[in-house]
Amino acid sequence: MTKYLTPLFGLAALMLVIWYGYRALGPEQIRLPLTEVAEAATEDRLPTEPGDWRGKIDYLSLDRRIAAVAARPEMAGLAVAIIEDGEMRFVRTYGVADKRSGEQVTPQTVFRWASLSKGVAGSLAAKLAQQSEIDLDATLNRWQTSLKLPGNGMSQITLAQLMSHQTGLTKNAYDRKLEDGESPGLLRARLRTAPLQCMPGTCHSYQNIAFDVSSEILGQASGTLYDDAVQEQLFEPLGMESAQFGMAGLTEADSWARPHRGDKVRILSESYWRLPAAAGVSSNIVDMARWLGAQMSGNEDVLSSEMLALAHAPIVRTGRVYRGDLARALVEPSYGLGWRSFTYRGRKLVGHSGAVDGYRATIIFDPATRTGVVAMWNSGWGVPFGIPFAALDSYYGEPANSQPAKDWLDLSDRPLPKPLEPSARDAP
Repeated sequence: MTKYLTPLFGLAALMLVIWYGYRALGPEQIRLPLTEVAEAATEDRLPTEPGDWRGKIDYLSLDRRIAAVAARPEMAGLAVAIIEDGEMRFVRTYGVADKRSGEQVTPQTVFRWASLSKGVAGSLAAKLAQQSEIDLDATLNRWQTSLKLPGNGMSQITLAQLMSHQTGLTKNAYDRKLEDGESPGLLRARLRTAPLQCMPGTCHSYQNIAFDVSSEILGQASGTLYDDAVQEQLFEPLGMESAQFGMAGLTEADSWARPHRGDKVRILSESYWRLPAAAGVSSNIVDMARWLGAQMSGNEDVLSSEMLALAHAPIVRTGRVYRGDLARALVEPSYGLGWRSFTYRGRKLVGHSGAVDGYRATIIFDPATRTGVVAMWNSGWGVPFGIPFAALDSYYGEPANSQPAKDWLDLSDRPLPKPLEPSARDAP
């Protein structure tokens, strides 16, 4: 009997070796065709239809309300994605990428991030700091940059203070000169004679041109160009293939949203694309949702919890964010490394908004529940900034005081707009 069992035991051992070898290699190494197809189908599956929407949020109601906003004449196109409890639960697009052609917005349509790009710079800075590649508390005179600040500002302001807008310069210093075509590098050098709003390091004063010197510093720390450092260390590991810098990153996409003012398509201006850290990123809504997920500890191998805590931590108190009731609802507004934070309904939220001519974007999330919203649209109307708060209200439920939450997407008191006068920057 033994002579028959011995070969059987040997065969069983060989089968076990083959099985564990397969498990160790994984399907990406063995490349079984059916496995590859299944994985691709899973990755391509987006929650774009009502049957896919599951969670605490009332997605059907939210979709109807967003659709009503998107249908307004102030709007052109809109893309929204929601991650709830760490999982992508909602991706929806509305309207058109171009009112002239009627091209519909899809999940692949690329929009501009505008100032949401600042959070990319902040995330890279936190990553490099955690890897001991950069010292956030070192003063700006440690690096070779194009920035010159009044007085002894370069030896007083740290990189962390620069990225939290504490240069002391007047708000949006020299932005208009940038829009008129002047060089960012030359403008940064001229800031040495610019008026101050406060003494450096003593107040928050939002900047674009000065903030973007972080691209020079982070590029030096990475040993490459800033754009390449972001692609290699953030976007590529996160699978964000549509996320690109510069005007070509938008206009060379198969589908891209044209900027609008009413029914008119605006002429693209390259001005703010010349500030990659401040306003240089574009992507589709799916990749922005991937970025949102990474900011809520969804990709620890790319952005660890320690890096995120450093990037999001409040450094300086700011004035109110947004306007009206929404501004009053967001208390303790603060700014960190390219990220805003505030308290809403007792919850600590993190995010940012963005605005350039003909485009708006927003990212708002609750790190504790890993729930957040991203939205991009190709017009200048401000109502969609309320979309994240409408979604979070649905997620949180009614306030504890039994008072109904304000409807941030209520259009009942908003009259239809008057026809717009032609603008010199409108496309023919």
